[in-house]
Amino acid sequence: MGALRTPREKWVEEGLRALAEGGVDAVRVEALAKALGVTKGGFYGYFADRAALLEAMLDAWEYESVDEVLARVEREGCDARDKVRLAGRLTFSGGRLLPIDLAVRDWARRDDAVAERLRRVDNRRMQLARDGIATFCDDPDEVEARALLAFCAAIGNHFLAADHPGQTRIQVLARAADLILGGPPSDPGRFTGPPA
Repeated sequence: MGALRTPREKWVEEGLRALAEGGVDAVRVEALAKALGVTKGGFYGYFADRAALLEAMLDAWEYESVDEVLARVEREGCDARDKVRLAGRLTFSGGRLLPIDLAVRDWARRDDAVAERLRRVDNRRMQLARDGIATFCDDPDEVEARALLAFCAAIGNHFLAADHPGQTRIQVLARAADLILGGPPSDPGRFTGPPA
């Protein structure tokens, strides 16, 4: 009976973990093998080289952060405003996807191919925001502006260090989402992430 190989998905997952923790330079075959407790020989049964692993990692990130998020948003069956909120929470609220997303954004600053992939992902995310906002707003210019503000709040929130006197960040983000999405004031306790 032959030795069991470490599944391909484990290499990709460990690569995404390393990316989230240390950036693209931390994604090294030897380090991944050590973290997985295996030799690096099994790596080459799945990937021609490190570049092939990086491509597989980007594929997994894109699928999980767009396709799976959109599928879950559709399964929830909520109204358009809540779909936009839910997509934002699933992607940018500090769970598994956020550190990967931020690492991909940093990587894209130095790699044109990654920047193009990020542009494609962000365009799909922006379209979800546009589609949701267009259900209650007829002005295409306003739809685009609101979608941009929602997306900027979602991403910028993780880089902003400002205080909000008399309010928590969650309260301010909840109110920003209400303004952007045109709904009545929501309960900040119900809000667990940025608007998009």
